Amino acid sequence: MNTSLPILIELHYFPTIQYFSKFFLHPTLILEQHENYAKRSYRNRAHIATANGLLRLSIPLGKGKNQQQSIREVRISYDENWQTKQWTAICSAYGNSPFFEYYVDDFKPLFEEKTPFLFEHNLKVLNTLFFVLDVKPSVQLSQNYLTEPFEGIYDCRNKIVPKTGEELIDETYQNIPYQQVFAEKNGYLPNLSILDLIFCKGPETISILENSIL
Repeated sequence: MNTSLPILIELHYFPTIQYFSKFFLHPTLILEQHENYAKRSYRNRAHIATANGLLRLSIPLGKGKNQQQSIREVRISYDENWQTKQWTAICSAYGNSPFFEYYVDDFKPLFEEKTPFLFEHNLKVLNTLFFVLDVKPSVQLSQNYLTEPFEGIYDCRNKIVPKTGEELIDETYQNIPYQQVFAEKNGYLPNLSILDLIFCKGPETISILENSIL
């Protein structure tokens, strides 16, 4: 794969480490805003490590047929207090991590604001991550939906997925183990949300992401 090419990828909720490494591999990332929502993806879920093992954080969506709905029209449901539950889980999981106190105030507002649309919310999450990591990648939004992107664009849509066996065979990414909060109990859990890496390694996050690139 030519890593000098722009990469086209969908927007995730607190993306995985693998996903985030793409920002250091390609000069430009194009976020797909004209796709349809797909179930069982990272679009509205993220994985963190807790004392009881891996925990899935899932954003509930508004009632109706979200599958095949335009991603910009998918609404978040606030009928249940998922924000408080997720923030409590994050605080419980990472409250004793080395760098939690340094970043807690940056992430907390994301669990207080009631952003109506999933895409808009995920974009806020991504921009917060850029701010925390002090990186300014070249990011664009797609202009229209292309089943087959133009030559000169690497299509990574739907290739980083939660289900084992369906994920992309990624020849440009290698897992770099690091010390996790509950490693003695759970063992090392690879490719969690970037949140795990940030809270555990802080400023070293950038170098780990760079070293994960093959």
